[in-house]
Amino acid sequence: MSVRLPESPKPDPAPTTLVDLIWQEKRVEHWLRFGRFRHEHRLDRERRTLGFAPGSVFAIVRWAGNDYGAVVSRLDILRAVGLGEPFQTLPFIRPGAEILLRVSGWPKVERVLQVVDAIEALGIDPCVVSPDHWRHVHNRIAAGEPFRTYIKAQHAAWLKRRKVGV
Repeated sequence: MSVRLPESPKPDPAPTTLVDLIWQEKRVEHWLRFGRFRHEHRLDRERRTLGFAPGSVFAIVRWAGNDYGAVVSRLDILRAVGLGEPFQTLPFIRPGAEILLRVSGWPKVERVLQVVDAIEALGIDPCVVSPDHWRHVHNRIAAGEPFRTYIKAQHAAWLKRRKVGV
């Protein structure tokens, strides 16, 4: 009599970056500012997990407070990675992601939220903005310097570059 061993699981050809979101009013609030997720798993009223396809760009805002006000304010603009790509580990994100922009402190978070609003006012989805622009904004904010505004001509150039694979 032969015994058939179970087949080993095949790796997912399109791995998913998982992001855990929490919403406990005025205590812990993690929310998606922008991004196109592949799937959503709602654990309960306060917790859900979103899955992002490789290459997806998304923004997560993390805020925590206590009886005296905000304790932590953070905003991360990230790119989900594929198999074999390098990534940084981050809380609540499995396995990790490429960091395009990362700020801490409400004044900086608010400034980046204004940048996102301005991009949306141009009719551009922040998910498809050039990753180089998010890195530029991150570096200039970190240095305490002004940054360039994203414009439609810059976006058109990025779309053409992306199309030809540069």
